[in-house]
Amino acid sequence: MTLRTLAAALCGTALALAGTATAPARAAGRPPAWESRDSGTDARFRGLAAVSRSTAWAAGTKGTVLLTRNGGRTWRNVSPPGAAALEFRDVEAFDARRAVVLAIGEGEASRVFRTDDGGTTWTETFRNADPKAFYDCLTFFDARHGIALGDPVDGRFRVLATGDGGRSWRVLPAAGMPAALPGEAAFAASGQCVVAEDRAGGRDAWIATGGAASSRVLHSADRGRTWTATGTPVPAGDPARGVFGLAFRDRAHGLAVGGDYRAGQPSERAAAASGDGGTTWTTAARPPGGYRSGVAWLPRSRTTALAVGPTGSDVTTDGGRTWRGFDAGSYDTVDCAPDGGCWAAGEKGRIARLTARPER
Repeated sequence: MTLRTLAAALCGTALALAGTATAPARAAGRPPAWESRDSGTDARFRGLAAVSRSTAWAAGTKGTVLLTRNGGRTWRNVSPPGAAALEFRDVEAFDARRAVVLAIGEGEASRVFRTDDGGTTWTETFRNADPKAFYDCLTFFDARHGIALGDPVDGRFRVLATGDGGRSWRVLPAAGMPAALPGEAAFAASGQCVVAEDRAGGRDAWIATGGAASSRVLHSADRGRTWTATGTPVPAGDPARGVFGLAFRDRAHGLAVGGDYRAGQPSERAAAASGDGGTTWTTAARPPGGYRSGVAWLPRSRTTALAVGPTGSDVTTDGGRTWRGFDAGSYDTVDCAPDGGCWAAGEKGRIARLTARPER
């Protein structure tokens, strides 16, 4: 498949899902691209929540949280007061008014905030009191139930759970978590080190790991109470290598991306796919062009997904078997909304929405 054909397929899918009047035939010859949206800040955004083509949230360094409701033409700084010293690495949004953000770090640096009025006010709903704990990312199964993932404490990954939309949190018992491997951890790189099935009300969740002798994916079918672990072919064996991001379009079909995040280091076999809920993984026959930290399925597509990283973006139209590059820009995370609006964010305030380049 040529890049032109690949691009036409992606553009046609995205535009059709977005409900535009542009037919796939008109998208032919117009490769997909990230269209930059001026965020007005130099923060690095690793947290991203796509609500729709018009509405998105971004969370990043210096305690920054941004919200757009007009497709990125303007962004409103809705950062929690007094949060400038915090590092936000994940945001989960239910709509344009309700969102939950996670700050990472050791001890009290790990915190969770929730807003119900579009960021006008925030409530701190969790502050980590354990100096050994370090939280990395969070996910929600629906508007009430969610979990947050922390690196291993006393040899096991730590999981927080909420049943009231992030207004309160509790540490789940460690008995249901397999022992961590020596050196194993999660990466707070894209808000995708723990993900839930892309279906409201589901109970399945997955954790991505690295840093140990091998990378693993852990799976829970009961909203985080018990977990099983399986190895993946994505290389690890170093604190900088492993699986950085996951995406599951249903209980069975998942994608894993990662590699070595250090600039200039090779990242062979940086993507894998699963068709059995993460029990087994197959290396991509043609992997992305380098280390990738974020991945997202296009909504209602069984085969098309995007992956992003500091050296570029890639697309698959065959369920993760092969990937093709379509943009060389630097992005850390990617997310797609139910209406087909796909967003990416990264360093130096970079935020973009997927579009088709104008015909020449």
